[in-house]
Amino acid sequence: MRFGHINIVARDWRALAAFYCDQLGCTLLAPERDLSGPLIDGALGVSDARINGVHVRLPGFGDGGPTIEIYRYEPLIEAGAASVRRTGFGHIAFQVDDIATVRAAIAAAGGTITGDVVTTTAGTRQVSWCYVTDPEGNGIELQTWY
Repeated sequence: MRFGHINIVARDWRALAAFYCDQLGCTLLAPERDLSGPLIDGALGVSDARINGVHVRLPGFGDGGPTIEIYRYEPLIEAGAASVRRTGFGHIAFQVDDIATVRAAIAAAGGTITGDVVTTTAGTRQVSWCYVTDPEGNGIELQTWY
């Protein structure tokens, strides 16, 4: 068994895929998906369903590494308020070399800063970390290990 992908349901999948590539070092993977028909209706349990989007490869794992599947589903159902403290999926974490620079770039690209950068001890190492969101409000943790 091995991990495959994480899915993010996006309002604007093209813009969100570009954000993950430009700000967090992901790689866009072809082909774009445009799926509809009886099989998609059956899988989603609705009529007249459509899925559009793309996968982006996470950085640091090479060509066979895991991906984020960034899709727009139709019909779309809006979520409630996002929070890293909400039950269910909370965030995805990226290890970065310069947390302050990446945090500022995410804010400049339409993401939001959730809290302060803090440093804690984990075993024999220290880690600086903070939470931000992507432009659609999905939680991201940034980490720098020492």
